[in-house]
Amino acid sequence: MHMSKLKTINEDKIGTPPFYYAKDMTKGGKLAHIVLDKQLYTLRITRAGKLILTK
Repeated sequence: MHMSKLKTINEDKIGTPPFYYAKDMTKGGKLAHIVLDKQLYTLRITRAGKLILTK
């Protein structure tokens, strides 16, 4: 029987983008602030479980 090893999220490959859990980014809440090039963005988890990113 052939057993293949499943890769975990932490085993990143070259060229693969980083992986984040939204609830980890919000520390279990509904909002997270993200800065890109001195611009502040807000990531929000809605009641329906959707993500909204606003400036």
